[in-house]
Amino acid sequence: MNGFEHLVHTARREEGELSVERIGELWAESQSEMLGDSVEITEGYRTWWSYIPTSSAAPATCMHMPTPAAGAVGVSALRADGPELVPRYLEMLAAGGSRSPQELGEIVGVDLSDRVLGCGLDLVERQLTDAEAAAEASGRL
Repeated sequence: MNGFEHLVHTARREEGELSVERIGELWAESQSEMLGDSVEITEGYRTWWSYIPTSSAAPATCMHMPTPAAGAVGVSALRADGPELVPRYLEMLAAGGSRSPQELGEIVGVDLSDRVLGCGLDLVERQLTDAEAAAEASGRL
């Protein structure tokens, strides 16, 4: 998504308002670059960008997504708390967007500015290390 958003916002600055067709071209370009020849980018696929609400919201919107994802990973690390976590977790979900992310984290006993992000990023790093090791062992890296 970051590649797509970069293309769209760069084109918008350089070309002015973009047509739906132009955005579709940029989507196809970003997808072709990412997927290579593993997927055929069809004409109909050029509109798939429109199913992603953040694609037209603001520059680098997708960069905000890792924080809640890391937060979710951090909360899942608390599963050792067992049944005691359930009421707090349900309270956090019920609060929805009525509180700041920091306040929501506090309900379940996590600090979104430190511990949770660290847990999430540590997990991602371990997964990448494991994937690289597997690729290397298979001779694909």
